[in-house]
Parts: sequence; C-alpha cells; structure tokens
Amino acid sequence: MLRAMTVEPQPAAVRPRAGPREGARTAGRAAGVAMMLGSGLSNQTGAAVAALAFPAVGPAGVVAVRQWVAGAVLLAVGRPRMRTFTRAQWWPVLGLAAVFAVMNLSLYTAIGRIGLGLAVTLEFLGPLAVALAATRRRTDLACALAAGTAVAVLTRPRPATDYAGIALALLAAVCWACYILLGRTVGRRLPGVQGPAAAAAVSGLAYVPVGAVVLAHRPPTAAALGYAVTAGVLSSAVPFLSDLLTLRRVPARLFGTFMSVNPVLAALVGMAVLDQRLGPYEWAAIAVIVTANAVVVTRR
Repeated sequence: MLRAMTVEPQPAAVRPRAGPREGARTAGRAAGVAMMLGSGLSNQTGAAVAALAFPAVGPAGVVAVRQWVAGAVLLAVGRPRMRTFTRAQWWPVLGLAAVFAVMNLSLYTAIGRIGLGLAVTLEFLGPLAVALAATRRRTDLACALAAGTAVAVLTRPRPATDYAGIALALLAAVCWACYILLGRTVGRRLPGVQGPAAAAAVSGLAYVPVGAVVLAHRPPTAAALGYAVTAGVLSSAVPFLSDLLTLRRVPARLFGTFMSVNPVLAALVGMAVLDQRLGPYEWAAIAVIVTANAVVVTRR
C-alpha cells in the first residue's frame, strides 16, 4: 500500500525512479493476480463441465474420475514418501482424504440440484465460519450477521426450493471448514505438499470401487468421460498448480481476498455454460456473502 509522502516534489530530472526490484515485484504481483483469476475461472468452469456429465454417469461417477485425476497429478507433483509416514502423520492425512471425498461428492450433487452459483456460494460459508470463529470484533460479527441474512434469502421457502440440495451445499461448507483445520495440522506434520498429495491419492483409491460400480451400471459415453476427465484437470490439477505459483507472488491476504470472488465467477460460469439464471435476490445475497468473506479475510 502506498503511503502519503510529506517531502517536497523534486524536479523531474532528479525524481527517483523505481528500481529493478520494485518493478519485478510489481510485475510478479500482476502475474499473480492473473493466475488467481485463471485459477478461479478454471475451477468453476471445471465444475460446470462436470455437470454436463451428470445425466450420463451422475455426480458420483464424475467425482470418482475427478479424484483419480487429482490423485495422479498431486502424486506426481508432491511425491509423498508415504512409506515413511508415522501414525501421527497418517491420521490427519486420512481425515483430509475423507474430507476430499465427501466435500466433492456433496458439492457436485448440490450443483446438480440447485445450480453452480448457489452451491458454491453456500460452500463458501465454510471458510467464512473458520475465519469468524476466533474473532470478537464488531465488524466481523456484523459480517457474520450479514452472511446469515444472505443465507436466509438464498434458502427462503419457495415452491421450487430444493432443501436436499441446500443441505448438501452446507455439508460441503462444513467439509471445507474441516479441510482448513486439518490442512493446518497436515502442514505442520509433513513438509511441502506431501500431505495434500497423499490425501488426494488415498481419496482417489477409495473411489475406485465407487467408480467401478457406477460406471459398470451406467457405461459412460465418450463425451461424458471426456467431461469428467476435463473436470478433474480444470477443477483439481490446474487450480492446485496455479495456487502454488500464485502464493509465491502475492501476499496470503490478497490471495484470500481474491478467493472470495469465486461465488461470482461460479454464477457467471453457470449462466454461460449451463444457462442457469439467477434472480436479483440471489445476486444480492451472493454479493453480500462475497463482501463478508473479503472484509473478514482482509482484516485478519
């Protein structure tokens, strides 16, 4: 952030120029912002593409393929030394694997029932709840109240209200909160990305029987299989690698703030790819939840 200067303005000839380090830092941050936008669009586009395969193989079949792709990519990147893991290291990894499995299945099933924009918006209540849990500041509590009001608007009783879809999206939110808490423990006990890579591999392995049963009973078309693999690449591999590179270029606070716009990206992608239209009340509620997330993350 630039601060006001009190020195007198210097003539143009002797005004100090930005050094190469500052220029490189600015360029790096601009590249980081571009990668954050690309990561968000990739993630939400992957979810929308996944929804195109739901009629053929259902959410469970798509999630199985996605977990296989994610496990393969993260194993190649993280190269976890699982044979050397201790019991204290394995327990949080197994918990994280279970969270991956439940979170993705509940979110994708919710997307199939209530749409991409609303499902992702409700899912973002998870990180917001974690951020608010340890605070007593009035601004943060006001954000919590605003987000709660927005949720009430999104889930208000209507003839077409799908309470099962809402419940599944909220389950995904709980899983995301657990992911954050478990991720901290995994990060303390395992170096680098070995923990998430091992958890993704275990989750993918757990989905082998699920995927085998689903795909045997509902043989996928070539298009459906392509959609599922594309979803795994766009929603798992690309965001993971992009976020690793982004966090080297931008502060964690800016990263967290930018992540808060994902519900808006999800609603826009849902409208463009799946023709899912939202009303003015839904857009207003999404804006409130996005703003609450951004304010809380920025003030931490």
